[in-house]
Amino acid sequence: MDKYILAHDLGTSGNKATLFHESGKLIDSYISSYSTNYFNEIWVEQNPNDWWEAVCSSTLNILKNSNIDPKQIEVVSFSGQMMGCLVVDENGAPLRPSIIWADQRAVKQSAELAESISQTEFYHIVGHRNTPSYGIQKLMWIRDNEPEIYEKTYKVLNAKDYIVYKLTGEFVTDYSDGNGMGCFDLETLTWSNRIVEASKIDIAKLPDLKPSTYQAGVVTPNAAKATGLAEGTKVVIGAGDGVTANIGAGSVKEGKTYCSLGTSAWVTTTSKKPIFDADMRIVTWAHAIPGYYAPNGTMQYAGGSYNWMKEALCQAELQQAKQEGDSPYERINNKIEKAAAGSNGVLFLPYLLGERAPRWDTVSKGSFVGIKSDTTHEEMLRSVVEGVTYNLGIIYDILKEHIEIDDLMVIGGGAKSEIWRQIIADVFQLPVHIPDYLDEAGSMGAAIIGGVGAGLYDSFDVIENFLHIQNSQQPNPQNAEIYQLAKKQFDDFYFALQKVYEKHKNQY
Repeated sequence: MDKYILAHDLGTSGNKATLFHESGKLIDSYISSYSTNYFNEIWVEQNPNDWWEAVCSSTLNILKNSNIDPKQIEVVSFSGQMMGCLVVDENGAPLRPSIIWADQRAVKQSAELAESISQTEFYHIVGHRNTPSYGIQKLMWIRDNEPEIYEKTYKVLNAKDYIVYKLTGEFVTDYSDGNGMGCFDLETLTWSNRIVEASKIDIAKLPDLKPSTYQAGVVTPNAAKATGLAEGTKVVIGAGDGVTANIGAGSVKEGKTYCSLGTSAWVTTTSKKPIFDADMRIVTWAHAIPGYYAPNGTMQYAGGSYNWMKEALCQAELQQAKQEGDSPYERINNKIEKAAAGSNGVLFLPYLLGERAPRWDTVSKGSFVGIKSDTTHEEMLRSVVEGVTYNLGIIYDILKEHIEIDDLMVIGGGAKSEIWRQIIADVFQLPVHIPDYLDEAGSMGAAIIGGVGAGLYDSFDVIENFLHIQNSQQPNPQNAEIYQLAKKQFDDFYFALQKVYEKHKNQY
């Protein structure tokens, strides 16, 4: 009898259930959406019951559409949004909505931690900077502002951990989501006593830490009724979405590197030890594969800058595409391709929402520089894509100081653009590959983690059965010098303008 793996990817906008045959073939997927509550300017919450309803709905639809016997599903595994804070009681009941990754309310708590632990020390324990984004700071906020809820808290969980509890009755998390709590020792893979003590959080409220391949249990009778899964189906805990994507993008051995081009974008590699950058420009995650780490730099607004450009600068292309019934993206990319590498000296700094890596700057704004009387529309458009790529290129430069990188896998919506892929190849001076599925890295990674954890696969090398290269592009050596100089100018302009934005920050 054929065996299948069901992977759930709990994102910010919904849950994607994806069914894979044990051979690696993608059978079907189904998305169930849920809402996000944005309020008080920087507060962002979700109802965890919506996650569970989405998992139940998507599972039932997958089973119905695929017409397979639930008993053929060997294992369920997970990818999930990271850096959240869901507090539950001893019965697993949520005590309040989950404070998700995008929430920035814990500014005071982050500052409180900084009084006891320097940014440098924190970074060298966790692999990340101390910011309001992480789980421990959010739990401190609950303690300080909702003490009655904090007192009732039995465990703090992330999205996938809550669903694992709903399926099995077990409270656990994996190393990657533990890392996202912000109180995790990256080298010992344990909770950091140093940070927990400084936070004054009760360590008993943190869940048990396990490898991503850990089998938490099996589907209980109640969970089987709700989801349509067979009672006794294995449940493997999986990992945070930023780490499962490593697996699904083929980054399963040292130096294997990928770039994800979505609204935000990142460059991530795989290494045998954490990478601690002297200027703390990148972060390191605990990898889903035992013995490995996932050094990473994430920029704030990559595809987001492209979409801004589309709406602000490409109304003619949008109107023409609507009239002709074709793709505005194809029209825009054709315009970009007409401009020469380097955009005739025009540079775009893609800091429309400030920046994470490599800047860690909330003040700077997006900027065009180098515009001249003969600057064309095509050059303006190309400069936007090049500016995003320069920023990603700086992240890549930091990574390659520590590890040898031979090529780059590119995934996500932006990877559909052939000209953007070529610009990446030319800026990075690396061969660029795209897989047959651009948006399945998280689900695919979760499935492979589940398969290894359930004993279906001996190693993560099975990715070769799941991931197939569809297209490759080679770097153009003639553009190497152009882009090397342009990237240096890009950096110089950032540091010059950052002083101006900092001086006038109260006017923005």
